[in-house]
This record gives sequence, structure tokens and C-alpha cells, in this order.
Amino acid sequence: MLYENFDPLFPEQPVVDRYLPVWASLPAFQSKPAFIWSEDGTAKAINEDSFLTYRQLHDSVQLITEQLLRQLRRRDTVVVLCSAGLDFVQLIYGCQRAGLVSVPISPPDVFSENENCHHLARALSQTKPRAAIAHQSYINTVFRYISSSADKKLALLLKGVRWISMESLKQPHKESELNQHKHQSSFYHSSSYSGCNPDDPYLIQYTSGATAISKAVVITAGAAAHNVRAARKAYDLNPNDLIVSWLPQYHDCGLMFLLLTVITGATCVLTSPISFVTQPITWLHLITAFKATCTPVPSFTLPLVLKRVGYSSGRAGNLDLRSLRNLILINEPIYRSTVEEFVEVFKTVGLDPGCVSPSYGLAENCTFVSTAWCGGGGFPAMPSYRQLLPSGRLRDGMCKEIEVVVVNEETGEVVEDGVEGEIWVSSPSNALGYLGHPSVTEETFHSKLKNKSSLNFVRTGDRGVIKGSDRFLFVIGRCSDVIKLNNNNQQIHPHYIESTSYNNFSAYLRGGCIAAVKVSGTIALVAEMQRDDRHDAELLRKICEDIRKAVLIEEGIELGLVVLVKRGNVSKTTSGKVKRWVVKEKLAGGGLGVLMAFEFGKNCVDLKRKGEFETRPVLISML
Repeated sequence: MLYENFDPLFPEQPVVDRYLPVWASLPAFQSKPAFIWSEDGTAKAINEDSFLTYRQLHDSVQLITEQLLRQLRRRDTVVVLCSAGLDFVQLIYGCQRAGLVSVPISPPDVFSENENCHHLARALSQTKPRAAIAHQSYINTVFRYISSSADKKLALLLKGVRWISMESLKQPHKESELNQHKHQSSFYHSSSYSGCNPDDPYLIQYTSGATAISKAVVITAGAAAHNVRAARKAYDLNPNDLIVSWLPQYHDCGLMFLLLTVITGATCVLTSPISFVTQPITWLHLITAFKATCTPVPSFTLPLVLKRVGYSSGRAGNLDLRSLRNLILINEPIYRSTVEEFVEVFKTVGLDPGCVSPSYGLAENCTFVSTAWCGGGGFPAMPSYRQLLPSGRLRDGMCKEIEVVVVNEETGEVVEDGVEGEIWVSSPSNALGYLGHPSVTEETFHSKLKNKSSLNFVRTGDRGVIKGSDRFLFVIGRCSDVIKLNNNNQQIHPHYIESTSYNNFSAYLRGGCIAAVKVSGTIALVAEMQRDDRHDAELLRKICEDIRKAVLIEEGIELGLVVLVKRGNVSKTTSGKVKRWVVKEKLAGGGLGVLMAFEFGKNCVDLKRKGEFETRPVLISML
């Protein structure tokens, strides 16, 4: 069905939830699916319970809102621990319509002492929620944990909040049933809306933790609405679009696509990251089955699919990617060679190179900042800079309200195009700041350009450069990750070392699980091995030596230490970014499962003892 009467400039609403009654009142949208949930990442298991139409979404959100406001007050903070799926979508909108501040967190196994539990404890301590919302089965698990661990910090925090089950929020009160017709007829009028105002805090989402401990970012309902409107315009989305997303729904791009779908009037097919990681090919099969036009994925998706799927024409099955108009790539850096290889392989099943949409965003700006996509045919003609594709096109390619500049980090002055510096962003999408960190908020969210009268800029902490007549924005890496050696003025971005190491030794190393860091005046590389066994000491020693040679030849950089470790030792964010700062701490503190550590210019330190290959950590003397 085509929606030819849709005007992309109408209806513009101040908050995203207010689009729902508009679509629900239009006959063409009432029965149109807003969201479709695939539990296993395939189209085979989808049934009538997997669909949520615009009318159903609007009505369920209204019911959830009424139930929430029976127990809570506007502007209360609630931690959302509901499992990913259609319930989560309804709850995110229900919180906005109820005027609540939602803190979405992936529900961890509370009986496991891991980083996810620590993150939940931080969120409860920092946001001080009035309530936590989850499915009843998870609440039962939490209560068992509390009763068995009453003295633990997390147990005390969990005990201190009111627990509300998702199931109870979907059960109508008698009063709700009596007033159902009244709500349906009156809610379409703006005067009846009493949810989040544009300036009200609506969402607390945490930064990825790629460069430091995650910080809580406070986002207003108006900033979120502006951000997804800007994204809709940049990607030229309309109600005929169908989106496929396996991204985590709890933060950043995955969460914002739940909002982008509704302001566009599109349909979004959702599945879990686990489904994708288990079988990457399911992502392409979902695109094929639903004739998807848009899909957002981290840049590591492309090499992972190529490696895990082992694609060949004989294994293509019935893949058909001709419908795809926006292959949105997030998570810098975005290497041109990787994209070219992916396009070359899958163009045989209809992938249009013009759909490639390298993009840039960050939690401090809700998510979306820019994209280099400009309406088809763009990718092959996009320029490169230091092997990377651009993530933005600043000349006539962005919302006029968004200003992106590259700044000298020390002076605060805008640098000339072609000169690297820190990326600053001024936008109505900018968040309010970091919860509980006023001084860091002032420094990060209220920066001013030197010698210029300007609005507030967000300092992104990302290093970039603007090049060419189209003013393409290249995101090169994180400022805090730059390695500076004392013996020269060279500034090294670690991902180049990591990429070279993997490209030369992909048969042994795990992609995306490699970290280059500076230690004691030299550069160390920590890399996970694909297998923890079946590698003798001589082979591991040779891999270390060959990695050093490859990096020296291709990058002109000399490594002082190569450490090969077991799987799971290189810490990563939920979106797949390497936490180099955590790796560095573990390296210094002996917290890595080391298989081989080779210090160049010194005796090799290995774990060969009495003819057996032991797997205990070693102490690196140079640290």
C-alpha cells in the first residue's frame, strides 16, 4: 500500500508520542504494522502476536499510561528492565505519555557478578528511581536474589524501589474500560495531552563506556523528537519505508530507531542482537523477507557477516537485497576497503552500492549527527581519508539547525578544512548534560568557540577532519585514544594498528577483539586468539613477531609488546566498541588471561613450563 498523501513536513509534533494519535486516527494507518518482533531472527516464527499496528500501539500506550499514573507521579524516574520486544516498545512510549523519566537498562542476571550487574547498580544509585518495571518472571528472580543476598549493595538497591510488572500495566481497570471511548475521541486533540513537554527530561541513556566509565546522559523529549526528525530528513524516510533492526533497544541508535519509526509512520521489524550474533545471515534474510528499505548496523557487521557466513553464490539461497535504500553504518571508524568488499560480494543479489550510508552520532546528541548518504549513487563517488569513508556531508546535506565544526582542542578555535581536530556539535538535539556531574557537564555541553559569538557546543571527544568542496566529515577516532610517543610528535590512532594486525592474521585473531594502548612509553597490542588451545608456544611466538613486522611495514609504527590472550579478555561495549582503557588497566594489573606475551628487544615471556602450556596470567615486567 502506498501513502501518497503523506506530507513529510506534516504533522510535526513537539514530542514523539504525539505522533501516535495522529496515525491512529487515519484509516490507512490504523491497521498498518508499526513494529514486528522476530523472536529468533527469522520470518518463519512470526504470527499475529508478532505485530503491533499503529492503532494497537496507541491504545496500549494509553492503557499503560493510565496504569502508571495510578502508582506514580509525573516526572518520577523509572528504571525500565523489560526484556526487548514489543512490550518494551509500548513501555517506552507509555513513559513519555505519562510524563515519566525512563532509564532503559538491559535486565542482567542478578545472580551473576558481572559488569552488567555493576552497571545496574550504578544506574540505581545515580538515577534514584521511584520504581522499576519488568516482566513478572524477572521480578520473581529479583525477589529471590534479595532474600538470599540482603547485605549486598545491589540487593539493597533493588529492595529500595517499587516493582511494577509489565503484565499488570496491560490489564485494564474497570474505570479504564468505562472511559475507553472518551479517551479515543478526545486524545487526538492536543489540548488533552498531559505527557512530557518538549523541555521535560524524558530519557536517561548511558554512554557506551568506550573511553571511561559510562555516564548518564539526560535527554529531553523535545531533543529526542528533533533528533529523529533530523534523521528522517537526512535519510529521506517516509511511511513506505520498512526498517530492519537487531540493535540493542535500550540505548543509542537502537532506541532512537524506535522513535524514528513512529515519527516517520514507517514499519520496523525488530529482533535481538543475540539472534544476529548467533546467525549473522538472518539479518540479510529478514531484509529479503520483508523487502526492507533501511537497516542500521555497526560497521563491524560487514566483516563479521563476510567471515561467518562464508558467502558464495551457492549458499545465497533466496537472498534479494534490491529493496535496500539505506544501509546505515554506525560506529566509527568505517574503512572503505571493508565496505567495498561487502558491496562486491552482495551486489550479485541486488545490493545497490548507492544505499551505503556511513553515519555519525553520539549519546550526548541523542544519537544522530550526520550522514554522508545523499540519495543514491553516493558511495562509489565518496572520497576517502586515511582509508576511511566520510560520516557526514556538511554542505547542503544537514538540517540548518545543526552546526558541526572541527576545533583545535587546546585553543577552542575552528581549524581550517583539512586540519584534524576535535568535533564539536551545536544542535537542538543536544542533551541537557550528565546526571550528577555539573562540572563535566559545563565543560562538555556548554563550550563556546573562541573569538566567536555562538551557541553552546557539545565537545564530542571525537577527532575528525573536514575535506573537499562538499565538506565531507571524516571521524578518525577518539581523542583520548590517540597515542603520543615522547620521542617524536607522531599522533597514532590505535585502530590502524588493530586493523593491520587483524587483516594480516585473521586466521588466528578474533575480529574486533584487539586493542592497541600506550604503556611505559611504548605501544602494546593485546589480541584475543580465536582458539585458546591447539597453539604451541613456537607458533604463538611467531604470530607475535609477524604482527610486529606487519605493523612496522604497513603503518611505520614499532610495537614494544604483543600480548595474545584468551577469548573474552578484551573488554567491549554493548555496541561492539573496544574498551581500550579497561584493557590497559587489566594489562597493568595482571587481569588478562595471557597465552603469550612478547617484549621486543627483551627476552620473550611465555607460559611454557615443563613441556606443558599453562594458561595462568603472567606479570609483564615493563609495566
